[in-house]
Amino acid sequence: MDGIWISGFADEISSDFDEQLATVTGLGMKYISLRSADGKNVADYTPEEVEERLLPRLKAAGVGVSSLGSPIGKIAVDDAQAYEKQLGQLEGLCQICKLLDCRYIRIFSFFMPEGQDPERYRDQVLEKLRGFEAVAREHDVVLLHENEKDIYGDTAQRCLTLLNEVDSPHLRAAFDFANFVQCGEDPVRAWELLHGYVAYIHIKDAVSSSSENVVCGAGEGHIAELLKRAIREEGYQGFLTLEPHLVLFDALQSLEQKAASDVIKENKAKDGADGYRMQYQALVGILEKI
Repeated sequence: MDGIWISGFADEISSDFDEQLATVTGLGMKYISLRSADGKNVADYTPEEVEERLLPRLKAAGVGVSSLGSPIGKIAVDDAQAYEKQLGQLEGLCQICKLLDCRYIRIFSFFMPEGQDPERYRDQVLEKLRGFEAVAREHDVVLLHENEKDIYGDTAQRCLTLLNEVDSPHLRAAFDFANFVQCGEDPVRAWELLHGYVAYIHIKDAVSSSSENVVCGAGEGHIAELLKRAIREEGYQGFLTLEPHLVLFDALQSLEQKAASDVIKENKAKDGADGYRMQYQALVGILEKI
């Protein structure tokens, strides 16, 4: 399909980078979202390490990088020390983007104190996001805000607030269907609010009854309906990035506040490669119908 490229968080296949690339190329895919490789998060790599250890393997496999799946912004909103550290990490990630000919870095909008109204922290979140945006602007990189559970921008309305207020081409939305379902949001309404800002789409589905992730198209994310609308009616062009969350994978615990077994209660595939393959095939089926 012209203007549409399938990518994916390949660390859900395996922590081993060579296994990630072998599975991806075996499916005929040409892109990954680089979140972790060889058990190390992309934010912990230096540009020199990426150039020496990862870039040659990507080139040999003929695989490009659609985005850096960074943990930037996945810290407590009032943790000043962690924020300063992440500003430094973001500088390095922007340099890694240039090395990998990659335009996008996925970010978040900070964990909220438990039991507190997120609106109390609106100005603080905006100030910190503007700090991230300034770094991205300097390097001509686009930050992709993901609507994640338990952060300020978990609801569509608060995502819209952030995007409207920062008002920068260097801050766009990564639309995640499953996360909206798991936050009790209607993905259709969320798309209607945010589609003008969406520059990247995560392919992840879920059911509200158990908050479990399921194969795309089998849950309540309205993925087929919204992809058809985005591509056929609104002219979306860009990446559709697999994030299956169908089996427990090595990097999961470092990505979540909860225990990994609370996020993925039971494996729905025999291993990471199988779950990745299932998600890819389900997405291809949806696109064929579109």
